[in-house]
Amino acid sequence: MFNAPTKFITSATKLEECPGSSLPEVCFAGRSNVGKSSLINRLLNKKKLARTSNVPGKTQQMNYYQIGEELYFVDLPGYGYAKVPKKERERWGRSIRKYLLERASLRLILSVVDARHKPTALDQDFFYWMGSNRKPFAVLLSKSDKISKNKVNQSKAEVKRILDEMNIEVPILAYSADSREGLDEIKQLITEFTQ
Repeated sequence: MFNAPTKFITSATKLEECPGSSLPEVCFAGRSNVGKSSLINRLLNKKKLARTSNVPGKTQQMNYYQIGEELYFVDLPGYGYAKVPKKERERWGRSIRKYLLERASLRLILSVVDARHKPTALDQDFFYWMGSNRKPFAVLLSKSDKISKNKVNQSKAEVKRILDEMNIEVPILAYSADSREGLDEIKQLITEFTQ
């Protein structure tokens, strides 16, 4: 599936602009600059399919990528983008919540968190919101090559503790877009939810 021809389909600012929902969807959510676009590129073995940037808040729409006739990857706008006007942030927030709640073809939400830091209040709010709304999700710890194995395990344990307190049990996987470590497990998880 991950070696199928891949193409950018559209950028949607609201649910009504999303493409026809004939294919299952996996979306990537997280803070601005946490590495969602880099992960999409790595999973699909493409250098510049999803636009990456050092500027937080660059992804301002739901960007759709089609993988063969199999599924869509959806790159969501990052949350926590300080340089975007508050009204704009609120509009995105409403659009994203509507998409996550009402998109029938959405099979899995991948919540990307930087392994080097404790999940922020925004990350934790997002976990709680997904759990409360019974959404299928997993937590992916990015940039795991930047810290020791011991620190990665501590990071996983911290996320598990936070989720346990919310009475949420979901997969927690660490990966590195640079070294490709952990990507196979993520591909396997995506396959389980979309086949």
